[in-house]
Amino acid sequence: MTGHVRLDGDQLIATRHLDAEPALVWEMFTTPAHLAAFWGGAHATVAPDSVAVDLRVGGTFSLQTWGPDGGSRQLSFRYEVVDPPARLVLAEPYTGITTDIRLEPTGDGTTLVVHQRRLPPELRTEQARTGLAGILDRLEAVLTARTSTPRKGTP
Repeated sequence: MTGHVRLDGDQLIATRHLDAEPALVWEMFTTPAHLAAFWGGAHATVAPDSVAVDLRVGGTFSLQTWGPDGGSRQLSFRYEVVDPPARLVLAEPYTGITTDIRLEPTGDGTTLVVHQRRLPPELRTEQARTGLAGILDRLEAVLTARTSTPRKGTP
């Protein structure tokens, strides 16, 4: 794992190098089954049938997470920018947070930058920082499993 997550005032900024091409990382952030596979990180699960994606500017993305205590939380976002396979900007109406996701190709994969702005005071916490780190850890694990598993018809 190469990357870090830092809390800076009302912003949470994560940078991570992923051993996958930007198109595959884009797919992870834009398809229901892939979002469900990593979005909860280590602290929550997401059922694929709870994820809805309308991938267009003004469209919405929603999902439901379940915590270890059985409690659930519905999350909903609006797409502000959709620029495949380089950038997504999501607005979360409930909290006011804007999340800018950038995918930058590198020689051996992708640099992922997740920049959350306007975090309300109750989300400017170490728990929020480690939560985002956990989600990105899970994304990296899912990508690693996917890229290291031979596909049918390949040696």
